[in-house]
Amino acid sequence: MKKALLPMLLLASAAAFAQGTPAKKPAGGKPAPTAPAPAKSDAPDVARMPFTPDSIREVVLYNQGRIQECYEDHMAEKDKKVEGRLMTTFTIDANGLVKGAKVLKKGSTLKDAGLHDCVVAVLSSMSFPKPPDGADHPIEYPFNLKAIE
Repeated sequence: MKKALLPMLLLASAAAFAQGTPAKKPAGGKPAPTAPAPAKSDAPDVARMPFTPDSIREVVLYNQGRIQECYEDHMAEKDKKVEGRLMTTFTIDANGLVKGAKVLKKGSTLKDAGLHDCVVAVLSSMSFPKPPDGADHPIEYPFNLKAIE
């Protein structure tokens, strides 16, 4: 089952996404990667959270359903029930925003480009607590995905 998804252009449209304005299509006419919008009611208040491994995990776990939805949508399109792992990497900048999100080939067993684009879009839309040192913090995060029956 496909849901209506908001278009996103990775980090460039994260601000537009947060404000509810539609993102522009990228050059080349291809549609932007899409990711399900997060629920607003129980979102972690990153402005009040300390920058710790636990707070990073909390934000990622809050968005885990969006990552799972990417998996379900892209695997359903291909009628696949493949379980697998995605190893992701991203950087949390001084403002708590994500930059440079990507799926690493090494350590990933799911090789679907559309799935990778969707997961990168979800990661790029996340906001984390601001690091107190004002520095960029690289993160590696694995996702183990399987179909939910």
